[in-house]
Amino acid sequence: MVAAVRHRRLPGDGERGGNPVELAVTLPAILLMVFAAIQVAAVFVARSTALNAAQSGVNAERLYQAPAGAGEERAARFLAQAGDWLVDWDDPGPDCAVTETDVTCTVTGRSLSIVPGVSFSVRQTAHGTAERWTTPP
Repeated sequence: MVAAVRHRRLPGDGERGGNPVELAVTLPAILLMVFAAIQVAAVFVARSTALNAAQSGVNAERLYQAPAGAGEERAARFLAQAGDWLVDWDDPGPDCAVTETDVTCTVTGRSLSIVPGVSFSVRQTAHGTAERWTTPP
């Protein structure tokens, strides 16, 4: 005669198979947070790239007797070599305003989009003093 073995139920046995369901519910939220974090990082890299390009343009344009357009050219060269973190920067392109004493360069564009359908505009401006000869007071 074979004795029937009775299994005692352990705590939690009534929720067997619950882990895949929990994973299916939470995975989209986790993926959304991961992609959002990557998108935020891409925006910050695009802002940094635009600011570095604007500063590079100011440094080229503020030199004593710099040729006209030197700042825009230097900023565009920087952006061409920087990669695709900042897109659509070439329409209308970097803009440098020069006065007798000041130089201001502005770079605009959009950050690289990691999440489809999401686009962030980026605009960074750098300012510097133009080098010039002055007479003592």
